[in-house]
Amino acid sequence: MASTQTAELPRAQIAGRRGRFPWHVVVFLAPATLIYTVFMVYPLLDSLRLSLFTRDEAGVESFAGLANYAALFFDPQWSDRFWNALGNNVLFFAVHMLVQNPIAIGLAALLALPNLRFTNTYRTLMFTPTLLSVVIIGFIWKLILSPTWGVAKSMLGTVGLGSLFAPWLGQEHSALITLALVSVWQWVGMPLLLTYAALLNIPDSLTEAARVDGAGQMTIFWRIKLPLIWPTIGMVTILTFVGNFNAFDLIYVAQGALAGPNFATDILGTFFYRTFFGFQLQLGDPTMGAAVATIMFLIILAGVMTYFYLVQRRLQRYEL
Repeated sequence: MASTQTAELPRAQIAGRRGRFPWHVVVFLAPATLIYTVFMVYPLLDSLRLSLFTRDEAGVESFAGLANYAALFFDPQWSDRFWNALGNNVLFFAVHMLVQNPIAIGLAALLALPNLRFTNTYRTLMFTPTLLSVVIIGFIWKLILSPTWGVAKSMLGTVGLGSLFAPWLGQEHSALITLALVSVWQWVGMPLLLTYAALLNIPDSLTEAARVDGAGQMTIFWRIKLPLIWPTIGMVTILTFVGNFNAFDLIYVAQGALAGPNFATDILGTFFYRTFFGFQLQLGDPTMGAAVATIMFLIILAGVMTYFYLVQRRLQRYEL
């Protein structure tokens, strides 16, 4: 009888503990939740609200519905610059996808080769540009590519390619591609390290078995390693997408808020800056700026949701 009561007592205590609300979890989560709400959730919701209003000359807000979005899409005063910025942003992203990520995968595959010497040195050198300030990157490359005092022309002349030099940042057809390549040079270290870490996570037993069967390094990479790192490549892709459609600082530092020449390097970030805050003769319009910011958010959200629901579910994950 006594033993039965003793056994029932811990059960009652356990049931009581299960019924309690975990206040300690709330205490630990509250600071982070409060900070995130104040600095992320509230500005986002207020931007969504502000995009549905308009302001008169006196600064009085009035509800406008979707009029700001209609103006961005169809009013020539806004639509020309908006569609130009959106197209440039797509091109900016395409350059990173076609140049940055393949280079990162190739360099990561080389660093993951067995018996490669000075791996840590190579990895540090490749990642160093990522640690530099974008202001420094933009200023340095603007000096390097300057046709007046830059060193790019003399360096190309040293190897017999001086005739290929041109004021790339000053030409409409090459300025955006040039800045995209500068951005690739700066940020290639991030996908490189992510891919390199995924390659190191592959068990040696898989590659050793293939090597015993006579497979070379290229065959091992294409047939074994690459399929195993597809989830990582997908993550790198979506990070590249989000980062490129949030880009602003490099264009602003190198070409200014007008994203010259003749708006050839204008992307959604610089277009939003001019729209919201104004620049030179253009007056700022917070309601239209909020509409631009909302469209940027929706584009990024659509891309992320497409990846998670249509791409990630089809990626086969292997238990390593």
